[in-house]
Amino acid sequence: MRNHKELRSVAAKVRKNIISMLHQSGSGHPGGSLSAVEIVTALYFDEMNVDPADPKKENRDRFVLSKGHAAPVVYSVLAEKGFFDKCELLKLRQVDSMLQGHPDMKGTPGIEMSTGSLGQGFSAACGMAMASKMEGSPWRVYALLGDGEVQEGLVWEAAMSAAHYKLDNIVAFLDNNGLQIDGKNEEVLGVDPLGEKFTAFGWNVIEIDGHDFDQIFTALDTAKATAGKPTMILSKTIKGKGVSFMENQAGWHGQAPNDEQKEIALRDLGGECNE
Repeated sequence: MRNHKELRSVAAKVRKNIISMLHQSGSGHPGGSLSAVEIVTALYFDEMNVDPADPKKENRDRFVLSKGHAAPVVYSVLAEKGFFDKCELLKLRQVDSMLQGHPDMKGTPGIEMSTGSLGQGFSAACGMAMASKMEGSPWRVYALLGDGEVQEGLVWEAAMSAAHYKLDNIVAFLDNNGLQIDGKNEEVLGVDPLGEKFTAFGWNVIEIDGHDFDQIFTALDTAKATAGKPTMILSKTIKGKGVSFMENQAGWHGQAPNDEQKEIALRDLGGECNE
């Protein structure tokens, strides 16, 4: 697809979907979902080998949302891609819905790993990449982590393992919006310098603006050309991106918009959600 105008159009729909589905559910995580829209859109609408008509095809690429609480961004992208009907989005977090508060690999088409316990998704993604290497398979693995998530020791065990086994078939994005549920990362538990840390752990590190499609694709191309090392794409982002009253506000980590806030957010994003 790599038509940036079309990708921006998809990203706008994804953001509107996120607002509408969280408003309908009355709970969920808008801040870190909105910050990752361009990354997930670029992966599903251009980079990854996936087929909505055959979600389990053998040589598909795998995506793991390690920061599982940001499930709304993946659900919205999967729906826009055609993995399931968009009407399902408004059933978010309802009893018996296929779309629960965290990803469910057994209940949702297109979900590769059930995640939510921070750090475990990244470990699983590294394991998938190792399996692909052992089988001599062509498929690649993509993961998305939160910056607060890297406070978990499990992340660094996985990072060390991936470098040791030279897993150059995994690309991880780190959604570096600087905020977590309790406030600024630097005040809760400082994570910087992230680039130097992942470099020291043996990763190829690329730093980008996580809302810029040009930079996202350049980084992905570089990752594919890098042999013998896993790649970490440190993506500077804005929590709550696109919604005036949510941007850079830690309070919108896990709070759904009310009726008035929904209308303001949709106006900020350019109109009503596509149904």
